[in-house]
Amino acid sequence: MAEDNKTYSEAPGRATPLSMVRNIGIMAHIDAGKTTLSERILYYCGVNYKIGEVHEGTATMDWMEQEQERGITITSAATTCMWNNHRINLIDTPGHVDFTAEVERSLRVLDGAVAVFCAVGKVQPQTETVWRQALKYKVPVIAFVNKMDRTGANFDAVVNDMRFKLGATAVPIMVPIGAEAEFAGIVDVIDNRAIYFDGDEMGAVMRIEEVPAEFKEKREAALTHLVECLAEYDDEVMEIFLADQMPEIPLIKKALRAAVVAGEVVPVACGTAFKNKGVQPLLDAVVSYLPSPLDVPEIEGRDPFTEEPATRKVGDMEPFAALVFKIMNDPFVGKLSFFRVYSGTAERGATVYNPRTRKRERLGRLLQMHANSREERTVVYSGDIAAAVGLKNVTTGDTICLEDIPIVLESMSFPEPVISIAVEPKSAADRDKLYKGLGSLAEEDPTFNMRSDEETGQTIISGMGELHLEIILDRLFREHKVEANTGKPQVAYRECINKAAESDCKFVRQSGGRGQYGHVVLTIEPTERGSGITIENKVVGGTIPKEYIKPIEAGIREAAATGVLAGSPVIDFSIKIIDGSYHPVDSSEMAFKIAGSMAFKDAAKKAGLFLLEPIMKVEVTTPDENMGDIIGDITSRRGSIAEVDSDSQNKFTRVAAQVPLSELFGYATAIRSLSKGRASYSMEPSHFEKVPKSIEETIMEKNK
Repeated sequence: MAEDNKTYSEAPGRATPLSMVRNIGIMAHIDAGKTTLSERILYYCGVNYKIGEVHEGTATMDWMEQEQERGITITSAATTCMWNNHRINLIDTPGHVDFTAEVERSLRVLDGAVAVFCAVGKVQPQTETVWRQALKYKVPVIAFVNKMDRTGANFDAVVNDMRFKLGATAVPIMVPIGAEAEFAGIVDVIDNRAIYFDGDEMGAVMRIEEVPAEFKEKREAALTHLVECLAEYDDEVMEIFLADQMPEIPLIKKALRAAVVAGEVVPVACGTAFKNKGVQPLLDAVVSYLPSPLDVPEIEGRDPFTEEPATRKVGDMEPFAALVFKIMNDPFVGKLSFFRVYSGTAERGATVYNPRTRKRERLGRLLQMHANSREERTVVYSGDIAAAVGLKNVTTGDTICLEDIPIVLESMSFPEPVISIAVEPKSAADRDKLYKGLGSLAEEDPTFNMRSDEETGQTIISGMGELHLEIILDRLFREHKVEANTGKPQVAYRECINKAAESDCKFVRQSGGRGQYGHVVLTIEPTERGSGITIENKVVGGTIPKEYIKPIEAGIREAAATGVLAGSPVIDFSIKIIDGSYHPVDSSEMAFKIAGSMAFKDAAKKAGLFLLEPIMKVEVTTPDENMGDIIGDITSRRGSIAEVDSDSQNKFTRVAAQVPLSELFGYATAIRSLSKGRASYSMEPSHFEKVPKSIEETIMEKNK
């Protein structure tokens, strides 16, 4: 339990004590079995009386039509269930990289997570991404090695891969009894028992027996390794271990829980969710080792008026503070705002305060969500996750709190979109519906945005990948009844400057009566990649009055956003406004804004510009006989091969490479034809890199 939360308050109406609440997420690479596992959890917890299947389109947590058709998770779905008197608030997150924002915002409000690994695929690219996200928000993790019944399943290889690729202290708390078609059950390492699952009862009835003789040695080795790892984090375990003795089971469990909550150790469970094996022991591990809201430190934030650091302690009697982590437009109830209560309670009809807008909002109906169905609540207690109807001006990442004790909780950061397409309605009558629909979707999804191109007048939408934009357009048609024509996908390039330069620009207009006068002298220089834009005022002697500095900055930032070389944003530079002059009558904010914009463009041209393009980390799993064709194709797309890892047992090869995004349009079709449909791939944004000169000239020609 976190030191700060040793004393806490609970409301009389609370059904489940805070210590027995678990806020967890299911996260993994695409197709590792997250949604299948979530369905089994709901079944065994008694929420569902029938197991839904992803491949049949009947999974409860994949409730969107687009999810059911494609067999993938697109939006994170929240639900609540009970296990051994513990309340589990569960969020099933997407595995596809295009929907990484859903994972980001879910992890921000969760106390723990179950990371699902494929027993054959081991640590896959998107697993690494979600793992980094969990580390960023300090979310403790339990690993579940799924698909132990599949050909090529190797539990030990997955554990070693976790240690090597993720740098995790992966400690098996279960050992599989057999593998592939022979997978029969698991050995519980700590409680020294064998658990078998009878298929006829959907695994709902577990058969517990003594550990088979051939697994006793393996179980002892796993227990010794577990205690060895715990000895590093627990002095009591260390003393017993150094005395060549084995600690008592309650002490091992207590030490393991403390190490997991601290993020030092990752317990590894195993099973096969599809065949209903290993789910109940995983649930036992979730309630035993993952933290309750009491185990996490006080939530940190700041006072919106003084900017001083502020904290909130968990407890129902504390001042109310919650974080809105997701917006969803529901066709039946309107705008739903999902929130996590960190302190205090949210009551139906209560007035709350949004420090970002400095406005009051009223909580309408409070809903406990179960995927897309809902249950009315009158009160949402500290540590709970729910949704509110009636919050009009909130967006993802907003804090809602009490007006007289305000706090702004740390928000979340989202990656920049990497791909854009132009859209237009098929008929003029649909124009307003198109903008309204896109606006509604942009409100829900922080990685999707829309803008108007000033030069062409086109509406440009941007997202995280081809699938992301495909889903957006599909939802636009189904939910908002708008058909749209689209242009070809465009890559989100960036522009950078080569060297330092100086510019002296005057903007003068005289047209009878009052004129316009603005004069700016500035210097520009490149900064480190990823450092962003910094603008400093170095004007001395009042040559430019202070009230004109802000408009100059605005002019510079606007000009940087529209680009100089090829219409892409200019990034990573530092500007110093060093001098200028003004006219007592003709100078205005608009004149200095234009002068600032002109000076920036002039300085950038003098400094020389080059283009950066997004590079994707691509991983292809292909049959050995197609490996040569796949590598040849990647090389022809300006890709560089980073790693080739052969699995001789299954005659498959994993190829990791870095390829420019501009070369990957239509890659799904190409890889299918190269491998006769047998190869699969995944990709995620890696970094930006300088565009070769010949290609840069082609891009600039297109943008003329």
